[in-house]
Amino acid sequence: MSVKQISVFLENRPGALVEMTKALADHDIDMRGLSLAETSDFGIVRLIVDDVLGTATVLKDSGFVASLTDVLAVSVANVPGGLSRVLGLLHEAGINVEYMYAILGNKRSENAYMIFRVNDNEKASAVLKGAGVKLVEQEELSAL
Repeated sequence: MSVKQISVFLENRPGALVEMTKALADHDIDMRGLSLAETSDFGIVRLIVDDVLGTATVLKDSGFVASLTDVLAVSVANVPGGLSRVLGLLHEAGINVEYMYAILGNKRSENAYMIFRVNDNEKASAVLKGAGVKLVEQEELSAL
């Protein structure tokens, strides 16, 4: 059970990020989550969006280089230690978390939502489901 994340490669220069977000806004694409990592030469924007295929097309047509990656979306109890529990389950199973970031959720939700890029999606899914952790589907994220 995975979610499609879009990774966009941007030149690290003033205005690059606004150009990308404007292209999405001009096509009514709603971002559910965003992470930005950078080096001195380029940045990687990781996006969770309401329309994966439409977003990929808009980015390509707008001249951006993007790729799709399978990630896990996890509903994490919005209490102290909620994230630590999930990370502990992954660690105990020998699963490496390559990166993670939070995504937007409902203000009234008892849970937070996290995106995880791990070295083994299938094993991580099985471990988390086996421990009663809720994995979130693409459609549920689109409806947030």
